[in-house]
Amino acid sequence: MNKFILLQPEKAKAAIKILEDTYPNQKYYLDFSTPLELLVAAILSAQTRDVVVNSITPALFNDYKTAKDYAGAGESDLLKYISKVTFAGNKVKNIIKACSMIEDDYDGKVPNSIESLVKLPGVGRKTANTVLINAYGIVEGIPVDTWVIKLASRIGLSKSQKPDEIERDLMGLVAKPYWKTIAYVLKAHGHKICHSARPLCSICVLNKLCPKNGVSKSL
Repeated sequence: MNKFILLQPEKAKAAIKILEDTYPNQKYYLDFSTPLELLVAAILSAQTRDVVVNSITPALFNDYKTAKDYAGAGESDLLKYISKVTFAGNKVKNIIKACSMIEDDYDGKVPNSIESLVKLPGVGRKTANTVLINAYGIVEGIPVDTWVIKLASRIGLSKSQKPDEIERDLMGLVAKPYWKTIAYVLKAHGHKICHSARPLCSICVLNKLCPKNGVSKSL
């Protein structure tokens, strides 16, 4: 592997601006209509493809509408809906426990602060940021998912592999109005161009800036 190259701040900001212009109006990729539905979908989405989560949540959300519904559910009941997701057993336990806390401690409403959200089982900072941004319009940070980790390193935006450190680095490079969409911009670029195995470097909008960290083969 080649030596890691971290872009200088001005070049990093230029790369981010190019991506923002290339993928405008990006939105969150899971289907939901309430803060609770978003929280549940986000918990289910860990290491699971978006299309799988979106295929199972309509039936789940039709039958479970409140935190009390989930808190009172049996694990076997919920497993019938979510068996297709990875680590379904653990996720069921987290959803039931999280919703029990929401019912008991927050009057049945999903809390709207990072500090409260990360106390819920199955909820880390990424999910907390996701809920705040997409359910409440509160932007305090940047959700760091697998694509953000991969591309932040590959493009040279952060030398860390730790989500909290990557988030901090991106918050220093990305203008705050774009904190709410940069994760989805990077995901879109990953799906279209910056593939995991063989990225399409020859047609990439960043081909004059990107140091291609970790890239051994490209098209």
